[in-house]
Amino acid sequence: MKYDGIALTIAGSDSGGGAGIQADLKTFAAFNVYGVSVITSVTAQNTVEVLSVFDLPSGVVASQIDAIATDINVDAVKIGMLSNVEIMKVVSEKLIAYDMRMVVVDPVMVSKSGSILMKKEAVGFFIEHILPLSYVLTPNIPEAEILSGMKITSPVDMKEAARMIANKGARYVLLKGGHLKGYSKVVDILYDGSNSYVFQSDRIDTKNTHGTGCTLSSAIASSLAKGKDVYASVSGAHRYVNMAIREAPDNIGHGFGPLYHNIRSVK
Repeated sequence: MKYDGIALTIAGSDSGGGAGIQADLKTFAAFNVYGVSVITSVTAQNTVEVLSVFDLPSGVVASQIDAIATDINVDAVKIGMLSNVEIMKVVSEKLIAYDMRMVVVDPVMVSKSGSILMKKEAVGFFIEHILPLSYVLTPNIPEAEILSGMKITSPVDMKEAARMIANKGARYVLLKGGHLKGYSKVVDILYDGSNSYVFQSDRIDTKNTHGTGCTLSSAIASSLAKGKDVYASVSGAHRYVNMAIREAPDNIGHGFGPLYHNIRSVK
């Protein structure tokens, strides 16, 4: 048996297992992609709240990337929680040094429970140094409002915000519409620098959506690692997340429960 690709996740650890590194590795496995990881921060959290966050020293983050890149040929990278400027700096430097270009960036800023996961002073550095390194950027609406500087209340606004964010350097922008109010469908919009493409699915009435953004971005990275193009990767990831939410277990935790990552029908 062989894996269909190799993907690296650079993200925070979620002790509850629903998001971050844990969700990424589960998603890679569902796509038959071998997962390697670099932990940037350790969070003490569950389905209800984030109790504490410890950012690893930037040198430790750099060493983890070195250890992987000097031995394992990575096909795609997924980046999640980068909480401070020091970590962002070493990550950006290493991506350039090791010529890692197939990079999916999920701009993790706030947790599902409302805890701040990217320090305010780091947002500007992220926009200037991390965003331009992203092959695919996957902000949700609150994140896209910060990155674009505009209010988003409709799919039309989403398309304009995606265009504005792409102009800051991202090759592709997938703006996720799960936070959009008043719509029966979940609408995600992919902007490629010229055209917009709409992906939509039925909105599922459930609170078990913890780690949705991590799962979507790592699913995209998985397909890119397997050699698929961006449109096919986003389309497959959108379907996978919809299935994972639809099949989400209801017996884990008392808050926002995790998705069901163990779907084996993905291609």
